Amino acid sequence: MLKAKILFVGPCESGKTVLANFLTESSDITEYNPTQGVRILEFENPHVTSNNKGTACEFELWDCGGDPKFESCWPALMKDSHGVVIIFNADIPSHLKEIEMWYSCFVQQQFLQDTQCLLIAHHKPGSGSDKGSLSLSPPLNKLKLVHSNLEDDPEEIRMEFIKYLKSIINSVSESRDREEMSIIT
Repeated sequence: MLKAKILFVGPCESGKTVLANFLTESSDITEYNPTQGVRILEFENPHVTSNNKGTACEFELWDCGGDPKFESCWPALMKDSHGVVIIFNADIPSHLKEIEMWYSCFVQQQFLQDTQCLLIAHHKPGSGSDKGSLSLSPPLNKLKLVHSNLEDDPEEIRMEFIKYLKSIINSVSESRDREEMSIIT
């Protein structure tokens, strides 16, 4: 059984928990309640299996609180993570600056590849889904960026997330195969 650990990070009030619940088909949250530290959701996705063997994959989605007061916990959260999803509210200009810090801290300093990172511009209900081109500065402009709007097009973000999970499982599977080969040889 392959296991992958994926972090959901980003500024406060960007919609991390709402998206995490939606994508793992957990309970819906109606009112805003800031995540304290971290919330871990374990799930499997029937559309994602490893290699062609059809082996089931287990995911741990770590929904991390966006408050900087939890910064001292971040190294523990990052340990052994396979992927990072950075979620921000495209309607809040300061978020565009903040996600650079999240990227630096959770992706670059952890030596993750850009392919292990996904940027989600989350549009809250009623915000109007202006999918205008966001001007992201390098290195963020190299990352895969998807827009999510659970009101207008929930399936789009679900499909993009499944693609992302598949790419993470492939990289986990390849690194496990390499490890096994190095033991044999």
